[in-house]
Amino acid sequence: MPPDYTRMHSMAGKITKVLHEQYGDSIKDILPALGSHVPVSISEKDEMFAGVPHDLFRVHNWRTDVETIGEVPAEFISQLCPEIDQPYPIQVNKPVLLDGNHDVIFSVGQVVPHEVAGMANHTKNILVGTGGKLAIDQSHFLGAVFGMEKLMGRGDNPVRRVYNEAFRTSKLKDMPIVWIQTVVGPRKDRTLAIRGLYIGDGTQVFDDACKLAQQVNLTMLDKRVKKAVVFLDDKEFKTTWLGNKSIYRTRLAMETGGELLVIAPGVHKFGEDDKIDVLIRKYGYRKTPEILANLDPEKNPHGTEAAKELDANKSAVAHLIHGSSEGRFTIRYCPGHLTREEVTGVGFEYGDISENIKKYFPDGTASENLKDGWHNVDGEEVFYISNPALGLWAYGPDFQPAKKQRTE
Repeated sequence: MPPDYTRMHSMAGKITKVLHEQYGDSIKDILPALGSHVPVSISEKDEMFAGVPHDLFRVHNWRTDVETIGEVPAEFISQLCPEIDQPYPIQVNKPVLLDGNHDVIFSVGQVVPHEVAGMANHTKNILVGTGGKLAIDQSHFLGAVFGMEKLMGRGDNPVRRVYNEAFRTSKLKDMPIVWIQTVVGPRKDRTLAIRGLYIGDGTQVFDDACKLAQQVNLTMLDKRVKKAVVFLDDKEFKTTWLGNKSIYRTRLAMETGGELLVIAPGVHKFGEDDKIDVLIRKYGYRKTPEILANLDPEKNPHGTEAAKELDANKSAVAHLIHGSSEGRFTIRYCPGHLTREEVTGVGFEYGDISENIKKYFPDGTASENLKDGWHNVDGEEVFYISNPALGLWAYGPDFQPAKKQRTE
């Protein structure tokens, strides 16, 4: 169970190839942890999982391929976040994970700061990567209401506790899962390397990986960023659903009144899921009170049925909240395949991609002109990030990782 292509830099593709070389015909299924993402294409398999037979890959459908095997009670969740009083349904893939009759399940992935779970991977890989729509909606909404700025970069938080409780109280605790967790960081020449590899069948591997990821993937700044420039690789980021990592991972560093410039040559739509794409276009990335008000049938400008539709897609609600700066700083998107009207229609400012590539990358590439960090471009101080998925940037004095709470 590796991640999909959106986590290409996790090194999970190479590890999956090694596992296939080691176990050969004993491997019966490869189930990418898609969550709500689009399936891995043939060309993406060839690039990320080079040499691994295509016929081993299965596709998880978050709407149809799941079974509910229990729930985390509302009382447990409300103690963590009083605003949420609904239970969390424990939903996982049925045809492969539950009915596959496997001797061992290798869950492979990268521990890295994450906007919903605080730190990605471990139990999240199962419960979101192979989870169902209701469960994904609920955990994303919990993270958004609790506040992403309070949980990013922290291994212990309400969302992670719900995931762990789901494992502790369901049949998942008895499944033969072996966790293979990576921590990935750049070398001096800017190529990526595995900085840590943690393998085991409990929570210690995740706890230890979190400690290292906080050292490798958190960049603490001694001053706030007035102008950030983030580049989104066109192979990895094709939607704002993914590309908004540029917002999530920089917001703790941004100065009030500053500007985040997102250069996104591959972005051509908003949602990975077509239904969610429609909702993003309909409501846009607005301030939290405005988005939450749309859940009220009496306040939704589109009427009662629209409010019900939004309430039935709470992962979209969470995403709309995550993608807003709450009016604190400007977000200017420079997409390769969206119009000015589409960009401004969802609440972003629009930037011309050709003009900004010419300004920041005169030779037309992102790799040779700017290195990650502070630069002076035409007399303007900017902070450049080449791939927001690899880390989290924060103004150091404001960021205090939560104390780790051991789990069994």
